[in-house]
Amino acid sequence: MAIKNAYLLDLLERTKQRNANEPEFIQAVTEVFSTLEPVIEQRQDLVDAGVLERIVEPERQIIFRVPWVDDKGVFHVNRGFRVQYNSAIGPYKGGIRLHPSVYLGIIKFLGFEQVFKNSLTTLPMGGAKGGSDFDPKGKSDGEIMRFCQSFMTELYRHIGADLDVPAGDIGTGAREIGYMFGQYKRIANEFVGVLTGKGLVYGGSLARKEATGYGLCYFTHEMLQANGMSFDGKTVLVSGSGNVAIYACEKATEYGAKVVAMSDSNGYVYDKDGIDLDVVKQIKEVERKRISEYVKYRKNAEYHEGCKGIWTIPCDIALPCATQNEIDGESAKILAKNGCKVVSEGANMPSTPEAIDTYFEAGMLYGPAKAANAGGVATSGLEMSQNSMRYSWSFEEVDAKLHDIMKSIFKACDEASKKYGMPGNYMAGANIAGFIKVAEAMKAHGNV
Repeated sequence: MAIKNAYLLDLLERTKQRNANEPEFIQAVTEVFSTLEPVIEQRQDLVDAGVLERIVEPERQIIFRVPWVDDKGVFHVNRGFRVQYNSAIGPYKGGIRLHPSVYLGIIKFLGFEQVFKNSLTTLPMGGAKGGSDFDPKGKSDGEIMRFCQSFMTELYRHIGADLDVPAGDIGTGAREIGYMFGQYKRIANEFVGVLTGKGLVYGGSLARKEATGYGLCYFTHEMLQANGMSFDGKTVLVSGSGNVAIYACEKATEYGAKVVAMSDSNGYVYDKDGIDLDVVKQIKEVERKRISEYVKYRKNAEYHEGCKGIWTIPCDIALPCATQNEIDGESAKILAKNGCKVVSEGANMPSTPEAIDTYFEAGMLYGPAKAANAGGVATSGLEMSQNSMRYSWSFEEVDAKLHDIMKSIFKACDEASKKYGMPGNYMAGANIAGFIKVAEAMKAHGNV
């Protein structure tokens, strides 16, 4: 969607100049701005209050070194980040990503998206993101522990249960959260809900592992129903094979769909009979091996090198659950040509701008990440609530609350898209609904 509003064009150009080497961040800002024109035209008060100038600049950006020692006694130094993006509606909230691709621009893009995603959940959470260019793959438990302890030795002074509550993300699972929480408790000398995604025995929430994948399908189910469709009998592609992908596959299957492909960073598997999720869980959750192992268990399955090829498989619904920009314009055109009618995002910004344009041109339903994958952070917010009460809900209670939240997120997106003259454009609806709540709070707080 092209931006025509002179004010937004000028602010976007200034943002590009100030963040010239951060293409992911610029991509995220451009996508949001492209949908805010009808709001800006009706809400001069938000322009006068400088809300947009402030919202493109994080409140705080923290960069620090993370020294650690490997099992051979060799010193290594990684770079750590925490971008506390916006606290207008609540404490900062957002995950910690451990991956070699991490740099400030990635963290800023994720933090910017998190602001609007958290706003949509209806829970009182601001937006943040953190991480490091550390690669946990191939590291021993001892090396992971020493890295996490070093990372938290600096990060602890910038976070708190009512200030900033990090969570997991790519590369940061239950093991890493445990090591980080232990180090925080040791240094701060307090036991509080300063991290989410914790183990059940020390304050974690049931259904957290399943939340993003389940939430994706709850949102998609609502979107399908609103457009006279359903999961039942549909062929589905799910990229990735981590928690989001695994539990999206599980819930889509419960809704009556047949998931025929999953992937990892090396390649993808295609199983025309439907993915056997027990096999995937064994490979990924127990053995911690590559998805290529799947064909050893399922003789009719095929493995193909290169994860991009997964989008060449004919399907009705595509659920990208791997990483940012995994579907480009070319892949989107192949999906459309092969009859795909729905793309709903489980990963953060997995579709390039060219891909999104193709979705709209082809008349496909599109569930944007900031709405469709908000189930993870929503359940993190529910974990924060349980920690504050010193109380735990059952799996069924958490899942029911998650389901209600995802229903309310779709409703907010749907109503905003209609109110501002773009019915069925859930990307615009998500951006507008998330933005207005944050903008109203920022305006109420004054020039801060």
